[in-house]
Order: sequence, then C-alpha cells, then structure tokens
Amino acid sequence: MLLGIETGGTKVVCATATSPLDLIEVHTIATTTAEETLGAITDVIADQVRRGPVDAVGIGAFGPLDLDPSSPSFGTIGATPKPGWQGTRLLDAVRAATDAPTALDTDVAAAALAEQRWGAGAGLSNVAYVTVGTGIGVGALVDGRLLHGTSHPEIGHLTVRRHPGDTAAGVCRLHGDCLEGLASGPAIAARWGRPTDDLGGLRDLAVSMESHYLAQLVATLAYLLSPARIVLGGGVMALPGLLGAVSDDTARLVAGALGGDHPLQHPASGYLRAPDLGGHAGVIGALTLAADLLDQPTRAVTGPS
Repeated sequence: MLLGIETGGTKVVCATATSPLDLIEVHTIATTTAEETLGAITDVIADQVRRGPVDAVGIGAFGPLDLDPSSPSFGTIGATPKPGWQGTRLLDAVRAATDAPTALDTDVAAAALAEQRWGAGAGLSNVAYVTVGTGIGVGALVDGRLLHGTSHPEIGHLTVRRHPGDTAAGVCRLHGDCLEGLASGPAIAARWGRPTDDLGGLRDLAVSMESHYLAQLVATLAYLLSPARIVLGGGVMALPGLLGAVSDDTARLVAGALGGDHPLQHPASGYLRAPDLGGHAGVIGALTLAADLLDQPTRAVTGPS
C-alpha cells in the first residue's frame, strides 16, 4: 500500500493507493496550527497501519523545506509565511508514525512529477509546473529528473516589473513586491479587497494585471530552462480567461527572442497548459514519489534525486 501526503497552505490531502493513479481513500484535513495538523496526519497514518502494512510514503509539502539528507534539519519547514510553521519537523513526525521508507519534496515538485509522468507533460522529459495560489512556486523536471541545487526552486520571490496601474504595496513579508507579493492569491485579495472567486466587475482588470506578472514568470522559465511544456495550476489559475491572457502576454513579452517558430510565440500551440490532473496533481505526485522508492529499496529516506 502506498501513502501520499500533500500539505498545502489551506488543506492537507492524504491518500492511500495501490499505484499513483489508483486511489483507494482520500482524506482532506484543514491546515491549521502545526501541532493540530500534524496530529491529524499521524492519525490517518496510524489508522492505515492498523489495517495493513504501508509499503512506502511520499510527501509533497509547502516550503521552503530543508531537502538535504545530510542536514540535521532535513525535512524541516523553513521561513514559510504560514504563521507558526517555521521550524516544524514534518518528516520526523511522519517517520514517528510509520517505519515505511519515505520520500520528501515540495508540493509543487510533486505536482510537476505527476503531470510529467501521468498528465499534461506526459511523454516529455523537460517540463515546468507553476502553481499560483496561497503562494507561487515552480517545480521542474530536466531530463526526466526533478530539478534541485543547494535547495529547491523559490521563483515566487522573483523581482518583476510592476504593472503601470498597480499601486499595491505587495504582501510578501520578505520583499513586499516580488512576484509572490504581487500575484499570489493573498496579493489579489489585498489589492482588490475581495478574494479571486468574488471579484465581480473588477475581474477583467484583475486578470489583465495578473497576466502581466505571470507572463514575466513564464518568459523567465522559457529563457532559463527551455522546457518542452509549462503547466499552470493553482487556485488563482481558475480565474476565467487568465490562461489565455498569459499565453497572449507572454508571446508579446518574448517578442521573438526564442525564434519565431518557438511554440511560446503561438498562444494556441498548447505550450502553456492547465494541469490534466487538476487538484489531485500534488497528492498523485506524492504517491509517485512513494512508488519510485520501491524501485530503490536501499534509499530508506530520501530527499531530491
């Protein structure tokens, strides 16, 4: 039995499965305090352990995360904007509930893996996945492997050109008006005084401004990583018309710099895609991390490949 855990800014999804796409049970837990949320996660694990063996666990977690297996704080949440979560030893809590081999990565990396393996990027070895929600994150696969360096990508803190009509201060507690500070879900709510699903007559202007920022992110990914496809997910991307606006704005912004035949210059090419796995991409990715562990039995606990 596989167990996948996706911890997000507003909810945690725990799923048991026989394979990444064959989910048996799915439990949704509200993300509240670290103590309360970890208690609920370990309760789910304990219930599954009572019913039968867990062969492997995969975790896709909001970050930033310490993903260095040689670090004494491996598996610990870093300088997150989630109040009370910084310093939470997430991996240790899961390991205390089961002795099954456990893989850990960011939630957006897990979603990227799922979409590359089973969804909108299937058949492609170079794929980037963007999530735009409570925060903004990117996971990427290069030559079929999740991209990591000294840490994981934190492109939400990218410096961007402001929209000429945007006077909002920005909500990032570290930088104010970085990409995440100007284009995340909380940034939209702060700018317009209402959440993304209740913009009313402000929606067209909000979409235009949001697209201005996300086009800069997409162009940066195309310049830097040259992915074969970029998948755009997260709650903010549910705004009607936003995906198309980003496609159009990115084509104008790049302005032929990658060559006229590059699919990014052709908004109808499908180079920018919505996730095929929808809201399940993260937990399916976590299950995929778990399944991959079974092919590498010597790696009892793993960080990035």
